[in-house]
Amino acid sequence: MTDLDKIDRAILRVLEADGALNAAKVGEIVGLSQPAAYRRIKRLEAEGVIKGRALIVDPTRLGYGVTVFLGVKLAPRGRAGVEDFERAVIAIPEVQLVQHVLGVYDYRLKVIAKDLEDFERILRRRIMTLPAVGDIESNVLLSEEL
Repeated sequence: MTDLDKIDRAILRVLEADGALNAAKVGEIVGLSQPAAYRRIKRLEAEGVIKGRALIVDPTRLGYGVTVFLGVKLAPRGRAGVEDFERAVIAIPEVQLVQHVLGVYDYRLKVIAKDLEDFERILRRRIMTLPAVGDIESNVLLSEEL
């Protein structure tokens, strides 16, 4: 575990709010010089505290108006079924997130679709036909706050 001081935590808050900021701007916000902020950011990256910076795309601007979270329970087929499922599910472009979880379901998926009709097509033709799929529960996203 990495020990973080008050400045490190401030840097993380600033970068979580806007990962595109450069070291000079981060330093200005947290009260450090550009070189000091740069060194701290690089150390946090080297220690794995900062794993990367992400681009957030608005799927509605790309024509995807529906987001659905799926709980997927696999049928009991052993380890080979799990590996086949994982390999197949990550190949579906509309599946934006695959999480292996502990609980009622084995996997949680985030799926985007143009509309509900498109989602039904994705569900029936692509997800329900995946290897080892058992039960599926769908939750349609109504709103989201960042």
